[in-house]
Amino acid sequence: MSPIRAAVLHGAGYAGGELLALLLSHPLAEPTVVTSRSQAGEPVWTTHPRLRGQSDLVYSDPADLDPESFDVAFVCAEHGQGAAAVGSLRASGFDGLIVDLSADHRLDSVATYEAVYGLTHPDPEAMRSAVYGLAEVNADRIAGATLVANPGCFATGLSLALWPLVGLLGRFEASVTALTGASGSGARPSATTHYPRRDGNVRAYKPLAHRHLAEVQEVLGDGASVHFVPVSGPWTRGIWGTAHVALPESVDFDTVTGTFESAYGGRPCVRLSPGVLPELLPTVGTPFCDLGWVARDGHLVVGVALDNLLKGAASQAVQNLNLACGWPEALGLLPGVAVGDTVRRVPASPFHSMSS
Repeated sequence: MSPIRAAVLHGAGYAGGELLALLLSHPLAEPTVVTSRSQAGEPVWTTHPRLRGQSDLVYSDPADLDPESFDVAFVCAEHGQGAAAVGSLRASGFDGLIVDLSADHRLDSVATYEAVYGLTHPDPEAMRSAVYGLAEVNADRIAGATLVANPGCFATGLSLALWPLVGLLGRFEASVTALTGASGSGARPSATTHYPRRDGNVRAYKPLAHRHLAEVQEVLGDGASVHFVPVSGPWTRGIWGTAHVALPESVDFDTVTGTFESAYGGRPCVRLSPGVLPELLPTVGTPFCDLGWVARDGHLVVGVALDNLLKGAASQAVQNLNLACGWPEALGLLPGVAVGDTVRRVPASPFHSMSS
């Protein structure tokens, strides 16, 4: 099979660089177009130095996009600009797969989006028709989709940590604290990502009000109530956190373990460690979300760790590409995954159906 041609729009940021690196090694996808208004005419390696010698791509202006020059598009625009980029693609006649890494198509409720992000959505119908791209939860709907909304980084970790409990517990409350590295704030520098202030420091921000919480609540449904304190950690990349949930007497550690293994057993980008909370460093630079749990005296703690730029952004976008195209889910992400491998068809969730 000849590789499909991929366009990476607004690709000068951190997620764009990670995505380009993954696509350059993907056996069935090849990046052929990369856009950036501010970097138009410059080689891609000027903003992503590690790609020097690996790619001759040059940034082009988004206004000069030719919809005939690519087969799939990844939108790496900022929140509020992703919907405009998707709208421009469709208006130009492009009818292929779009994976949007911005927040603009993640939520099912337009009212929730506008309240959380303080923006008026320009195309509510596109937002409602998008498939939420949490690969391990929604794979059956991603297959064959033409617009996939890549989840947020915190949303990915929290949702994967808590989703199996929906079917097990029905209604529950979770108290979550999770730390993220400086790259989670994007490539544009700010006072809170400045090294002398970040190094050796821990700072909570937007407690109980982080915008990714809206995504998590839509994934889990009305039965779950999540209280989330996000924290800036003194490192560059990666998310590590814990979720604390009260357990009824009828649910023990073995039952929890069976539930997580049923939900994620065999899924290539989730690693489970019953009885041990995961560490951060083993996930950095990988496409994995690591989940572990401990239970004692009616209390359950689920630990989560992932790379916010990969499983929280770029590698999950590649998972969504693979699922949408009917390819093996971890193609181009893990060694030993071949083009001809059997695609694992994932049935609809036994717990609940996704609304977004």
